[in-house]
Amino acid sequence: MFNPAEFCWNELMTRDLEGAKAFYSAVLGWTFTPHDDAGTYWIARKDDTPVAGLFLMTGDAFEGIPPHWFSYIATDDLDAAMKAATDAGAEVVRPPFDIDCYRIAILLDVTGAAIGLSQMRADPA
Repeated sequence: MFNPAEFCWNELMTRDLEGAKAFYSAVLGWTFTPHDDAGTYWIARKDDTPVAGLFLMTGDAFEGIPPHWFSYIATDDLDAAMKAATDAGAEVVRPPFDIDCYRIAILLDVTGAAIGLSQMRADPA
C-alpha cells in the first residue's frame, strides 16, 4: 500500500462531515470510524480496510477554499523529495511534520496544484 512515487492516501476536505459520510456510505458502501477525539478526522473503510480520510475544514486557514479531495504521494525519503521539489520550483505550503506513523509535507507543484508528500516513519511513536 505504501510504494514510493505512488499515490498512497486521499482525504476529503469538507465542511460537512455528516453529509459526506452519508453520501459515500450510500454510493460506495463505506463505513467510518473517528480518528480523533474532536471528531474532525474520520477514516473511511471498505470491508474494514482503510480507503480514505475525511477532514473537517474549520477556521480561517480554509476560508475561500472549496471542499475537495486531497492526495498524498509516498516517498521513502521526504527530506530528499522536498529538496528535489523545491529545486524544481515547488512552493512549500507546510514543511514536514509528524502525524501518527507518517511524516508529511504539503506543497504546490510548479503548476500551482497542491499535493502532499508522505513518508512512513521508522519510529511510529
